[in-house]
Amino acid sequence: MKLNLLEQYILGGIIATWLGFALIYFLGVRKSEQDDDLDLHKQTNKLVRARAQDDGETDVIIVGAGVAGAALAYSLGMDGRRVLVIERDLGLQDRIVGELLQPGGYMKLIELGLEDCVENIDAQKVFGYALFKEGRSTKLAYPLEKFKRDVSGRCFHNGRFVQRMREKAATVPSVRLEQGTVTSLIEEKGAVKGVRYKTKVGQDITVTAPLTIVCDGCFSNLRRGLCKPEVDIPSTFAALLLKNCEAPYPNHGHVILADPSPILCYRISSTEIRCLVDIPGKKIPSVGNGEMALYLKTKVAPQIPTELRCGFIAAVDEGSIKTMANRSMPAAPQPTPGAILLGDAFNMRHPLTGGGMTVALSDVVIVRDLLRPLENINDSFALCKYLDSFYTMRKPVASTINTLAGALYKVFSASPDQARTELRQACFDYLCLGGMFSNGPIALLSGLNPKPSSLVLHFFSVAIFGVGRLLLPFPSPQRILLGARLITDASGIIFPILKAEGAAQMFLSSTNPAYHKSPFLH
Repeated sequence: MKLNLLEQYILGGIIATWLGFALIYFLGVRKSEQDDDLDLHKQTNKLVRARAQDDGETDVIIVGAGVAGAALAYSLGMDGRRVLVIERDLGLQDRIVGELLQPGGYMKLIELGLEDCVENIDAQKVFGYALFKEGRSTKLAYPLEKFKRDVSGRCFHNGRFVQRMREKAATVPSVRLEQGTVTSLIEEKGAVKGVRYKTKVGQDITVTAPLTIVCDGCFSNLRRGLCKPEVDIPSTFAALLLKNCEAPYPNHGHVILADPSPILCYRISSTEIRCLVDIPGKKIPSVGNGEMALYLKTKVAPQIPTELRCGFIAAVDEGSIKTMANRSMPAAPQPTPGAILLGDAFNMRHPLTGGGMTVALSDVVIVRDLLRPLENINDSFALCKYLDSFYTMRKPVASTINTLAGALYKVFSASPDQARTELRQACFDYLCLGGMFSNGPIALLSGLNPKPSSLVLHFFSVAIFGVGRLLLPFPSPQRILLGARLITDASGIIFPILKAEGAAQMFLSSTNPAYHKSPFLH
């Protein structure tokens, strides 16, 4: 049902009023977070750097040198920690995800002093999204007006970005990168004391340190003892590289609300556009026997924007189709003295919104800031108790991005259920209204304003907007019933995700005593 302009203004006014009251309420109960104490950092950094560096000991072992591992190695090394990074393969990797860094993630790069890692890799700036549905499209810009620096999203080849971060980490004298496969954690009296690993020449090595940080990715073989992993695989990406073609909206990510689920396109170099076709369910067409190529040509290609369709078909014909299962895993830590988890080894979400690197870099900033005041980290049990605050402090950013990714994927996917179809259409039309109706959700998606209260407000505003579309201009019993089902469906989408993410910590993190823990100093 389409609304005329007057009806849109009326409905928009109703939603704006509801949003205003809700925002006043949430802002009234939310306490502001503490600012970083820069003077304390400078003083303690001098203490840490003043320690002898020639005793051959290691302060921190980092397992994995991906985005999280490399960023953490550089940060801790710059703070004077002696860091050993063990990575299975230090060569250039070719991955099909981790190619879009949201502006919120870029801000974290700046905070870590790693913003130059997006230079000299043919990275492309991203200023927002273009949303497509059944022949209609709308452009949604990131709210970047208040930033004085060159803040935007960045798209790139993941391998090039990771290599730049590894190179940056290797420039720090107290950081050592070594290629090897970690086979197990060393545990003694209930605490992790280090790791066993095998070098690339087959030598078995044992190394110890007061703290081991595991960030060895989504296939981690070490996470089981450090968390309670519940991995869900809702879909699979089929990935293509479209060459020498132009997208409808330059410097924007493209999201096509296709049948049965979304398609993503974004430029990762000056000559290449990545296309990710989401295929729901556990079973996908076979690449080897040609089923996937047939599916992409007959089912997907007609839904691709005309500007990209020829490039899409050419990429299918080229035959280099890659697939990757999309994993989701809520953070469920088992605090263990001497070790913590980071990155995809610890927490994953559907990659639809490209929020994974933002979450990882945000976690790195928190861990770095927690460790900065500590001159001595040798007491594993005291350190574990102190670092327990990390799991609370990460909640607002991580859980907001995780919840949005899971909820949007379900809303954006096609469904035979009429109420879910109405919710999908309402979401598209809501974003098309522009102004606060698009700025708020895009600020959430970009990681620039990861507030749980804002997420819930906008999600249910979309649902209310959808009900309004059904009831105007004249409600009927059938439409009232459909509107009730729409609200029920919306609740059934978001509340289970919030529960899995830990709703209480999400909304009350700044009032939690863990948020204000004082460091232990020896």
